[in-house]
This record gives sequence, C-alpha cells and structure tokens, in this order.
Amino acid sequence: MRPAEPAPAVRLLLCDDHAVVRAGLRALLSSTDGIEVVGEAGSGEEALAMAARLRPDVVLMDLQLGSGMDGVTATRHLTATGNPPDLPTPRVLVLTMFDTDADIARAVEAGATGYLLKAERPAELFAAIRDAAAGRTTLSASVADHVVSRMRSPGPSLSERERDILGQLARGIGNREIARALFISEATVKTHLGRIYRKLGVDTRAGAVAMATRHRILP
Repeated sequence: MRPAEPAPAVRLLLCDDHAVVRAGLRALLSSTDGIEVVGEAGSGEEALAMAARLRPDVVLMDLQLGSGMDGVTATRHLTATGNPPDLPTPRVLVLTMFDTDADIARAVEAGATGYLLKAERPAELFAAIRDAAAGRTTLSASVADHVVSRMRSPGPSLSERERDILGQLARGIGNREIARALFISEATVKTHLGRIYRKLGVDTRAGAVAMATRHRILP
C-alpha cells in the first residue's frame, strides 16, 4: 500500500504596509511545514494585483495600510463574487492590532474568513492560516468576546453610505461639497445626517465625528 501523499502547502500572500512586519512574518512562517509564502504586498492595491497573478489560497491582511486602500476595502474586492471561473477566490485572514467592534464588524461584513490579533502565539497563527484555507472561521479569544457582546448589546450600526458621509464630515467640508463628492443631492445628504445623528446619539457634526472616532466607525 502506497503511503498517502502529503497535503499541498497553503499558498499564502502577506499584506502589511510595514516591510519589517512582512519580513518577520515570512521568517516565522518559513519555520513551519505546510505553509508557503508566495508573495508580499505593501498596500491594498498591490495585494489585489498580486492575488490575481499568484492565486494564493489565503491572504493574511492587515487593516491599516497607509494612505491607500485599507484592508477592509481590499478584503471586499478579494472576496467579491463574480470572479472569473478560472480565478479562485482566496480566503482572507485579518491579522491586526485592533479589536474594536467596528473593525471586527467591517472586516466580517467584507468577507473575511477569520480575525486574528498580532499578539497571538505563532502556533495560533499557523492553525488559523490552515483553518482559513479549509474555509473554517478562526477568531482570537478577545475578538470572539467582542462578537458575543455585540450580539447581546448591539452598538451603532451605520450603512456604507452613512460611513461615506461621516468620512466627508471628518474632512470638515459642508453639505454641498459632500453632495458633489458622493454624486447625491444636498437633500439626501441632510437625510443621511439626520439618521447618523440619531444612531450615534448626537446632534452636531463635531459630535458625530467624535463618536464615530471613539467607536472606530471611521477608518
């Protein structure tokens, strides 16, 4: 009887805007069997291009990626349905320092398979990568606690359009400029602002930005 052949290695793409972090992860992951780092991306845009070319099984994604596309947006693109049949959709495993409700919710809504904190032990990271490749969800213990707490007592939940408007508010621009930037009417901006104020429990633009920053609703 022929011995069973070993399972193919998980093809992994790293995405983090810090070169030192990427180098450390590559060195760490090279110490374990069954995981092959096929590429490193320093931005969300680069991750999309490299994923299309390298076809990884899993993308290890940071959330904060400098001034370009953030990790949530990159995750949404990577996991979007409607990809060509010959271009498999990779699993995305978030690896970040942030464990706020807003960050977790945005990543999961974007299609992330798992959410891990950078403080985890190497063995936990290795296991999470293998689980992600197999389609299994992995959450850090503190992240799982946040998810359960959020289900028991949901915080403010804003739509994608409302978050867009909050982002414009944070830039300090008026309703007319927001309407132009988002290609909507000024009346629609006012309607969305009213909903944002009610959800956040505030009655001013500054209060909305402060509350959104506190809950990390804004990137």
